[in-house]
Amino acid sequence: MKKFTILIALMLVLVLAVGCGQGGQEQSAPDKEPKDDGTQNAATLLDNIKERGTIKVGTEGTYPPFTFMDESGNITGYDVEVITEVAKRIGVEAEFVPTEWKAVFAGLDSKRFDLIANQVGINEDRKKKYDFSEPYTVSGAQLIVHKDTDDISSVEDLAGKKVGASQGSNYAEIAEEAGGEMAFYPGANEYLADLAAKRVDAALNDRLFVMEYIMNHPNQNLKVAGEPFNRSEMAFTFRKGSEELVDAVNLALEEMRADGTLAEISQKWFGEDVSK
Repeated sequence: MKKFTILIALMLVLVLAVGCGQGGQEQSAPDKEPKDDGTQNAATLLDNIKERGTIKVGTEGTYPPFTFMDESGNITGYDVEVITEVAKRIGVEAEFVPTEWKAVFAGLDSKRFDLIANQVGINEDRKKKYDFSEPYTVSGAQLIVHKDTDDISSVEDLAGKKVGASQGSNYAEIAEEAGGEMAFYPGANEYLADLAAKRVDAALNDRLFVMEYIMNHPNQNLKVAGEPFNRSEMAFTFRKGSEELVDAVNLALEEMRADGTLAEISQKWFGEDVSK
């Protein structure tokens, strides 16, 4: 009986020793990456970006002059150059993930990339779901006319004028509400060609598109008319909870404004500073 009691005691000691050993291993094991349950904090995201050395950027690659493929098949454009410089100042490289516009927000939601760089306009509905950087582009609707035209300088001047537009576009609605006589075309290239030939009196489009078009088609003798209207601001877009990454991007943008880099990139693509 005594031997049996001693044996039981030894077994209990062994069990306790094994149990304590396992508990000690769990406590001293290296920290694991937090479970990615959609609420991962921004510090971890920023740390992961720095650790891998790249920031993944969702962009169309088919929207010149903002993001498109050059003749060599390399992605380029205004947005591409801005985010590439931002990444450099954070200490990483920009890794582009070409994505159709209709899928770009879903790609951000599913964490295929860390942010979107694709002229995303800031609005109240989007702000409910996403975080935004400070704007790096300011735009709006812009009237465009032939250089010989001197009686159109505002939307109100479109009454009774023949206006080229794409049917169903916001610009067509603006012109129609102002009393313009509409001439509908498949796209901007078609109605701007007719504007150059004076077959229409005016047209409307995004002011940055208009600036780029005029710069690249000097022989068409077109010019902007009046000031842009319907001001819109574009920014890099992030998943909610990306505060530290947003702060790092904003700091880089602030530095780029201060040293003139942002204005320089803007001048290259549009002939003016479109960042303010």
